[in-house]
Amino acid sequence: MSLVLENVTKQFGQFTAVDHLSLSIPEREIFGFLGANGAGKTTTFRMILGLLDPTEGTITLDGKRVDYSTSPIIGYLPEERGLYPKLKVKDQIVYLARLRGMQKQDALRELTYWLDRFKVPDYLDKKVEELSKGNQQKIQFLAAVIHKPKLLILDEPFSGLDPVNVELLKQAVMDLKDAGTTIVFSSHRMEHVEEMCEHLCIMQKGRPIVHGSLKEIKRSFGKKNLVIHADFDMSFLGSFRGVTKARQTPEGIQLQITGEEIAEAILKDIVGRGFIRKFVLEEPSLNDIFIEKAGASYE
Repeated sequence: MSLVLENVTKQFGQFTAVDHLSLSIPEREIFGFLGANGAGKTTTFRMILGLLDPTEGTITLDGKRVDYSTSPIIGYLPEERGLYPKLKVKDQIVYLARLRGMQKQDALRELTYWLDRFKVPDYLDKKVEELSKGNQQKIQFLAAVIHKPKLLILDEPFSGLDPVNVELLKQAVMDLKDAGTTIVFSSHRMEHVEEMCEHLCIMQKGRPIVHGSLKEIKRSFGKKNLVIHADFDMSFLGSFRGVTKARQTPEGIQLQITGEEIAEAILKDIVGRGFIRKFVLEEPSLNDIFIEKAGASYE
């Protein structure tokens, strides 16, 4: 299920929330959608869902315009969770699945599978308000995937989850992708995007400022990270030729450098000054790229 946005703009009065956004999201892939708060991510999701109409531009799923007829094939986990607190998990999920065109028995069977998988089989007859925040989030995730959508939109899916539940949810997302679902997700956690996405878009003030494959984005950034752990003072490296950033750590220093040849020069300089425990040249992290590109608007 390929998703294509062409020249999509959304204005609220004088304010432009999304500004001529064009994206093509390949099927059977996890696409990362990043941006500081207020960059236009959630507005874009709402247009993809057909909840908001674009002021300009078109959004198509496999060449078909998004409207009510496409809603049964889309799943959505909103950032602001919206379950009915007084309803039992079973009644809630079955009701939402029926709205997506599922039969009650099929919905119950899927629900039982997912509750087992998320290690909470006893939640079937619990009210939502009796669950912890993290477990409410698991139930909200189930509501988004119960009908086996072809396109799944996840808005900050891992926020508020402990590390064990993050892993559970991450694995579920990867398995859905392998089963053929196209997934778009936004996150402030760069390491999750790095781990899961092949392509991504970084938005700022409604426009894409970085867009493409993660490998190419890292390659074209043109800077690398150098981590050195040693027993002597390395603060002088902050002003070394080709060093753009330096941060002291308990074990040593982390540098951002303009190229591999700078690492070589630094190594020559520090050999003989004392014991070097670690000297590692790494690709730039997505966090580095995001902070540099989205700059002052990062919150």
